[in-house]
Amino acid sequence: MFIAMNHFKVLEDKGEAFEQAWRERESFLDDVDGFVSFHLVAGANDEDGLRQYASHTVWRDEAAFRAWTESEAFRKAHSQGKLSGILAGPPKLACWTAVPLS
Repeated sequence: MFIAMNHFKVLEDKGEAFEQAWRERESFLDDVDGFVSFHLVAGANDEDGLRQYASHTVWRDEAAFRAWTESEAFRKAHSQGKLSGILAGPPKLACWTAVPLS
């Protein structure tokens, strides 16, 4: 299992607009080979008053995620509405590989 998370810092009072933008966008993920699940998660405000969010996608493996990033589905998903005026800066990607425990 492979997890890709984009971390977002959202300007004060822009949380609802950020969430609405995600509700309205097409993900193009459902038919992608190796895609397992997607969640948008919200965290607490940080010390600067910025609201923290993360998009959380689970993939069969890293190869499936990497193939998606080079696909037409990826280009279509990322060409939708911009988040200018909502984000405090660009998102930061963090990737994780599950550790087998048995």
